[in-house]
Amino acid sequence: MTIDEQISFLTRGCVDVVSKADLAKKLESGKTLKIKLGCDPTSADLHLGHSVALSLLRRFQDLGHTAVLVIGDFTAAIGDPSGRDSTRPVLGREQILANAKTYTDQAFKVLDPAKTEVRFNSEWLDPFVSGRDLLTTLQHVTVAQVLERDDFKKRMAAGNPISMLEVLYSLFQGQDSVALKADVELGGTDQIFNLLVGRQLQKNNAQEPQVAITVPLLVGLDGVKKMSKSYKNYVGLTDAPEDMFGKIMSIADEVMPMYFELLTTENLDEVKAMHPMQAKKKLAHLLVARFHNEEAANAAQAHFETVFSKKELPSDMPAFTPEAGALLSAVIFAAGAAESKNKARGLITQGAVRLKGEKVTQDGPLSFENGDVLQIGKRHFFKLTK
Repeated sequence: MTIDEQISFLTRGCVDVVSKADLAKKLESGKTLKIKLGCDPTSADLHLGHSVALSLLRRFQDLGHTAVLVIGDFTAAIGDPSGRDSTRPVLGREQILANAKTYTDQAFKVLDPAKTEVRFNSEWLDPFVSGRDLLTTLQHVTVAQVLERDDFKKRMAAGNPISMLEVLYSLFQGQDSVALKADVELGGTDQIFNLLVGRQLQKNNAQEPQVAITVPLLVGLDGVKKMSKSYKNYVGLTDAPEDMFGKIMSIADEVMPMYFELLTTENLDEVKAMHPMQAKKKLAHLLVARFHNEEAANAAQAHFETVFSKKELPSDMPAFTPEAGALLSAVIFAAGAAESKNKARGLITQGAVRLKGEKVTQDGPLSFENGDVLQIGKRHFFKLTK
């Protein structure tokens, strides 16, 4: 890839890139870059929303760079306030380490372990806090800068208290970048402030500042709210293959392009040209294969199609043999499922016609295999024969 092609590949679906010029300079250097992604292990299981940043991290790995997965065992004991009305609950050390083990196991469903460094930030933050480095760092950050955060503004306006530990959180995350000499840091859009603090602290420490890249929050299965266990609109990375496939098949058509853009490297123009049912099956198959394996994806798809067929199809369908090369509208009319060819065309454009379970929305010569099922509306089913 050229540098421009690499940047396009690496920033696909991203929101903030601070800055593309810096990223181009780092890529042009030809060195292996350190790409940092921090995670506070506040829960045991991950879902597809978490995998958006992990998928971006994998794209960097595919170009030969090193992923540095920072486990926030120090910062999880504080509670990250980013994007929240209140801080997250503080966890005990034992629970943090247990969650961290599960998190890394699941992260390697996306990442290449051979190109991944796993680091715990207590390694450098414990001495950072106990020594004088913290006081030196505080001289370069103003209270006004910290209180500019949108989440802090909202909490203050609502009369919710903000602890000094929370104020320091962005400094601790920024210090992670200093300790690692990170070239790039990834995060959700709610992390942009913390990522930019990292850039500033690196400059203060005479380091080349990291590139800050944010990804959007993935919309859940309902197509409205962000993916979250609390909203029960999530797909877990450890979901059984059949459950994962079925959940993905239930997503709203409108958000499917977002899933393809953020979770895959598929050509988006080709995806948009697909029928929605075909595209969903492709997406579901890709993701089940990624988080399980190809065999599991094939079995999950076969299971879904069997269940779908049993649910939708009657057992006593009449057989019908269309004329060779006949238009779909003519077949529907000849089968007696529409009063005229014009009405048959109307049924097609309204999305009321399915062939092999997939909607057909354009009239044209009917192409089918012996035994394929043609469904018109909710009442008419025909087993096509040659």
